[in-house]
Amino acid sequence: MENTGKKQSNSKLDLLMAVEKIADYAIDSQLSAEFYRKAGRYIKYICDRLGLTKEQSVMMALFVDQSDDTSIQARDIARATGCRTTRVLRYLNDVDELVKKGLVARRTSSGRTTYMVPLDVLEAFKANKAYEPKEVTGLTCQELFDEIAAVMDKVHDRDLEPKDAHEKLRFLLASNPQLGFVQKMKQISTESLYGEDEYVLLLLFCHFFVNENDDMIGFHDFEDMFNPPTMRAIRREMEQGNHALQEAKLIEFQNNEGMGDRRYFHLTMKAKRDLLDELQLPSLEEKKTMRNVIKSDDIKPRNLFYSKEIDHSIDDLARLLEEENYQSIHSRLQKEGFRCGFTCLFYGAPGTGKTETVLQLARRTGRDVMQVNFAELKSCWVGESEKNVKALFDTYRERVKTMKKTPILLFNEADAIIGKRQVGAERAVDKMENSIQNIILQEMETLDGILIATTNLAENMDKAFERRFLYKIRFDNPTLEARVAIWQEQLPSLAKGEARKLAERYEFSGGQIENIARHYNIDAILHGLSKPTAENLAAHCDSEKISQKPEGKKIGFAR
Repeated sequence: MENTGKKQSNSKLDLLMAVEKIADYAIDSQLSAEFYRKAGRYIKYICDRLGLTKEQSVMMALFVDQSDDTSIQARDIARATGCRTTRVLRYLNDVDELVKKGLVARRTSSGRTTYMVPLDVLEAFKANKAYEPKEVTGLTCQELFDEIAAVMDKVHDRDLEPKDAHEKLRFLLASNPQLGFVQKMKQISTESLYGEDEYVLLLLFCHFFVNENDDMIGFHDFEDMFNPPTMRAIRREMEQGNHALQEAKLIEFQNNEGMGDRRYFHLTMKAKRDLLDELQLPSLEEKKTMRNVIKSDDIKPRNLFYSKEIDHSIDDLARLLEEENYQSIHSRLQKEGFRCGFTCLFYGAPGTGKTETVLQLARRTGRDVMQVNFAELKSCWVGESEKNVKALFDTYRERVKTMKKTPILLFNEADAIIGKRQVGAERAVDKMENSIQNIILQEMETLDGILIATTNLAENMDKAFERRFLYKIRFDNPTLEARVAIWQEQLPSLAKGEARKLAERYEFSGGQIENIARHYNIDAILHGLSKPTAENLAAHCDSEKISQKPEGKKIGFAR
C-alpha cells in the first residue's frame, strides 16, 4: 500500500507529477485493480483536472509518459504495463474519446494505427493547465474555412487520420449553425440524402476553391481523406460522370479546350453561387481575370518605332487616356448623352507591336491591364460560357468602380471573338459562339471603361464589331528606317551600317527581329561569338525567315 504518511497534498500536485506517479505504478501492473487502488489519488487528480474517466485518465498519463515517441502503438503501452496487447485493446474506446477531445492524435498508415500527443497538449501539461481546444463556435464563414484548412493540414502531415478528420469537419460545421454556408450544406445533404462521404467530398471541393484558389482538382488532392475501398468507388463514379455530386450539378469535369477532362474536376458555377455567396469571393472568372491582371508599375518601358501618322494616332490615344483628359472627356460625353466607353481595335500582321503598344499605353497612363483569355472562359457545358463572359464584364465593371484609375480591358488575339457570326447556325458550338459574340456586342454598347482588342485577321471581322470600335489603328511591318532602328535597339553593339544591310535584305517584323536578337545572344554566350555583324547574323535571319508577302504601308514595332 502507498504510505499515506508521505502523501503530498493536492496543492503541491501538478499534472506532470500525477502522470509520473501513474506511469510508475503502471509498470508491470497489468493495469490490475491493485494498480488502480495504488494510483487512485493521481488518477482522480487527472480526472478532476481534465474531466476524464478513470480509464481515460490512465491512458492519457501513459501516452504523455511516452510522448517522446510520435508513433505510439498499443503494444508499446502493453510492454510498459506488462499486459497482453488484447488487454490494452479493451481501452481503445477510451482512447477514441481522447482523440475526440483533441488530447491525442491518431494516425493510420499501411494498416497500422499509431498515436501521439500533440505539442500544444504537452505544453498545457508542462504549464499545469487543462488543455482547452480552440473555441470554434460563433465563427465567420472565412474563419470556418480557416479551421477547415487547419484540419486538412493535419491530414496532409499525417497527424490526423480520415475518420477523425471527418468527425472534426462535421463538428466544425455543427458548431456554427448560424452560417449560411452550413445551413446550405445541411439542406443539400438532407434533400439529396447524401451519405458521409459525399458530404465530406463536397466540403473538400469548397475548401480547395476557397483556401487554395484551386479549381482543377484531381483524385490525388483528396485521396488521403478516404479509405482505399471508398476512394476506388469515388474514382470510378466520378470518371464515369455518375457520382451523386455530378448528378446534382455540384461538381463537374474540368474543361480542357472544350472537352471534359475526366482526370480533373471543379465546383460548378451553380455550386459556387449557391454555397459560397456568403464569402463574397471573386468568382472563378474574376479570379482568372485577376490572375491575368498586369500592373502598370510592372510593365517595363520599351522603345517603339512607328511611321509618323501612326505615331501621331498612338500619341493622341495616349493623351486621351491620361487621367485628367480621360475624366474630362468622359464627363462631357456623358453630359451630351453619348456612350462613355472607349473601344479601340489594333489590327495587322503578327509581331508588329499591337500587344506591346497596349502595354506601353498602360504604363504611360498608369493603368492596369486586365488581359482576357477567352479559351479559359469557354466551357464545355451548355450555357456556362455565356455566364462566364457576363461574369467577366461584371468583374470589369466592379474594378472600374473600385480602382483609382479605370483599367484597360484587353482582348488579346481576339480573332475568333470578333469574326463574322454564323448565319443559320445549327451546331451547338456555332450557336454558343454566336451567343458569346452577341453578349460582347451588347456589353460594348454600354461599356463605361476602356476596351482594346488586337487581331491579326481584321478582314474577317463582323461588321457589327467594326461599328463599335471608336478607334482603329492598323499595324504593318516596319519601314526600312524603323527596321534599322529596331536592329540597333535589340543589338546595341551592331553598327548602323550593318543594321541597314540587314534591314534592306530582310523585311522582318519587330517581333521577328527580337527573336533573332535573342537567338544571337544565346549563341554568343554559348560559343563566344564576336561583335554582331550582318554576316554572322545572316544564318539566324535565314532560319527565322518565313515566306512573307509585302504588306501596304509600313509602320510600327513591338511585340
